[in-house]
Amino acid sequence: MFGFPTTWTIHQKLSKARSTKSTIPSSSLRGNMATHALFESASGFAIFEVKLKENIATLTKEVQNSVNDLSKFQKMVNLVSFAPFKSAAHALENANDISEGVLNDHLRSLLELNLSKPAKKSKVVLVVSDPVLASSIKGSLQIDCDSSEETRDILRGIRLHAPKLLKGLQDGDLTKAQLGLGHSYSRSKLKFNVNRVDNMIIQAIALLDQLDKDVNLFSMRIREWYGYHFPELVKIVPDNHQYARAAQFIGAKETLNEEKLDDLAALLDDDQTRAQNILDAARGSMGSALSDFDMLNINSFATRVVSIAEYRKSLASYLTEKMNLVAPSLTALLGERIGARLISHAGSLTNLSKYPASTVQILGAEKALFRALKTKGNTPKYGLIYHSTFIGRAGPKHKGRISRFLANKCSIASRIDCYSEKPTAAFGDALRQQVEERLAFFETGAAPTKNVDTIRKVLDQMAIDDDENDDEEPALPLIEPSPKKDKKKKRKAEDDAMDVDEDEVTPEKKKRKLSKDEKKKEKKEKKKEKKEKAAAGDDSEKKKEKKEKKKEKKEKKSKE
Repeated sequence: MFGFPTTWTIHQKLSKARSTKSTIPSSSLRGNMATHALFESASGFAIFEVKLKENIATLTKEVQNSVNDLSKFQKMVNLVSFAPFKSAAHALENANDISEGVLNDHLRSLLELNLSKPAKKSKVVLVVSDPVLASSIKGSLQIDCDSSEETRDILRGIRLHAPKLLKGLQDGDLTKAQLGLGHSYSRSKLKFNVNRVDNMIIQAIALLDQLDKDVNLFSMRIREWYGYHFPELVKIVPDNHQYARAAQFIGAKETLNEEKLDDLAALLDDDQTRAQNILDAARGSMGSALSDFDMLNINSFATRVVSIAEYRKSLASYLTEKMNLVAPSLTALLGERIGARLISHAGSLTNLSKYPASTVQILGAEKALFRALKTKGNTPKYGLIYHSTFIGRAGPKHKGRISRFLANKCSIASRIDCYSEKPTAAFGDALRQQVEERLAFFETGAAPTKNVDTIRKVLDQMAIDDDENDDEEPALPLIEPSPKKDKKKKRKAEDDAMDVDEDEVTPEKKKRKLSKDEKKKEKKEKKKEKKEKAAAGDDSEKKKEKKEKKKEKKEKKSKE
């Protein structure tokens, strides 16, 4: 009466639900239920048969807890076959193939021997952890694979209880194999890393920037510390490195005399006047006297500053050598520091070569770019390439244009360095000359050369310099090959040419070699001839009409 369900209606609904549940076939409930599982371990491949597994109850707590219990999990899976690896090299080879999703011969033979071909009645569904490997197995062996989240509990349980499920293994064998394979796999990945030479440059430029900050900071500290004793030395020796060496050499100012002038001048680039000025300032200095213990600490700190400065110079020379080997064109265009910073910011030379010129232009100014996009302001014109001398030499109006042009040349140079077998600095010098011409274009208006012409000149020069590559094709062909002619047409042309005299053949050759101006002249002459012929035809028609009129007049007179 009030809308509450009665017991009869509840009973009717339950009976309908039971009837609908009973009509659902068991095959549809199971669907693509997993029948087998592939387990990749450090010792070998194993195939397990999956039993008592339903997709509906996988997410329940009871099933997930049963995976952790070995006694219950043994009833769910059964070992079908285990194929151990032959050696450590064989294990590394299989690990590399699995990481790339490749089905090798060892795994293929194992699957073909143990898994029967899928039939309509009994379908084989293999549980695989990697979806890429699953797709390759399905494409080559026509075996249905499942790599969903619902079936990963099976692999988790197998991995958890693998030492006890795999027969023939002792305690600790699997962990030892995992440790050895992990070390060899990491070593092989590092060995075959394409960017391993770029990593040296990235670390060197990062350390060089850090050393610059440290040397400046320590130099200021030694100036302040030694300035209590000898404050006049700061004005005479402004250079940080020379100041630290002078402080290390002088020590206590009272010990400085005329006998040490030659050695002091050698530290100051053989400047005798500055050495004499230091001696005079030391004799009349206003600094306070320090104890031997304080002077010992100052001297030790000065030696550390000098050693760091010298190591910085050696690191800079190391960076120049590395950049000239890895990216000579980019080094010739921008210099070692800026080129190394671009490679470091991009991550590698390969990543830098993949960037477009617009990205290279603002590389290093990401914060300013996103701030401008957020506030709808002006986007930055340059990033790390701002430190280049070309942008400093350009006028205020042309800085954005020259930065865009320079970024274009940087992307070309990085691609040449990355993808050429023998990188040289010739392309970088040519691109640098193009940027110089562009700067001159902003001032004088002289048009710079094109990329095709500059690169062709470099290739021609390299072909001249290298005698071995005279007969070979250039590395970067710029001229399109002419279309090939059929041999039959050539033979017909030769046969026809045999019947024609030489005097008749020569004008055809001349016509082929005519320039554009000569062709235009010939067209004009032909048009004039046509007009003259048309005019001559009009004159003849007029004469005929006059003759006819005269005849008519004569006939009329004769009749009269």
